[in-house]
Amino acid sequence: MPSLKELRGRIAGVKSTRKITSAMKMVAASKLRRAQNQAEAARPYADTMRRMMSELAAASQGMDPSTLPPLLAGTGRDNVHLLIVLTSDRGLAGGFNANIIRAARQQIEDLLAQGRTVRLLPVGRKGAEIFRRYYPDMVVDSLHNKAGTQQDAYALAQDLAKRVADLVEGGEIDACTLMRNRFVNAMTQTPQALGLVPLPVAENDNAGEKRTDGAVYEFEPDEGHLLAQLLPRNLLVQFYAAVLESAAGEQGARMTAMDNASRNASKAIERLSLRYNRTRQANITNELIEIISGAEAV
Repeated sequence: MPSLKELRGRIAGVKSTRKITSAMKMVAASKLRRAQNQAEAARPYADTMRRMMSELAAASQGMDPSTLPPLLAGTGRDNVHLLIVLTSDRGLAGGFNANIIRAARQQIEDLLAQGRTVRLLPVGRKGAEIFRRYYPDMVVDSLHNKAGTQQDAYALAQDLAKRVADLVEGGEIDACTLMRNRFVNAMTQTPQALGLVPLPVAENDNAGEKRTDGAVYEFEPDEGHLLAQLLPRNLLVQFYAAVLESAAGEQGARMTAMDNASRNASKAIERLSLRYNRTRQANITNELIEIISGAEAV
């Protein structure tokens, strides 16, 4: 049975932990509002641009892939897939990193089972550590995810967009998929795979029917010049929105995790305090029995 000194030490240690987790919860809560506003502001623009580019991809169906920009139709092959996984640099965020890494590993195994070659570009230290351990030969590079401000998020998105564009246009990869956590609320972040190259074709709302209502686009200036501007910009916008969504999800997950940790610490303190009081009462009772026994013996 632990002594009173040991129990006091445990109680003091758990109280210190509760102070830390409570402080981290408040910091995450203060950052969450700003991150959530940024993510929600970027989402409509990114969704609209993605829908427009998907319509372009649908309109280009049936055309010779070699005449289309690689960022729109891909390279015409389907051998080498680049998987970009957005995680965080820091932990203590509940299942935020574990969920997206689990979804990414499932995606990797599915691609390997189909005979594809997989290349990995993890963004965030937590993801980089896991993928370098399990798939060291697949990791081509890794980036830190320090999207503390909109400027940081935009700089990271620019770097990712340039890397992907260079790899696709250089013929080093045939397809690119982004794995990210989509922010739903502070308690829910949903892992999502976002196809970037080739652009996914807009789907018909009526399942089983052939799409015949695709938008017709007229280009001014010429199609090549306009797509040369739009396609890299679409990559940038999708990465920027994804980084902001990931940042909001990270803060929400951390706030929830630290709240749960603080509650668990409070329960642990209650249990330890009860055990301390019972042990102290037992010691007092034993001392009284010894005193009474000694008095009777005299």
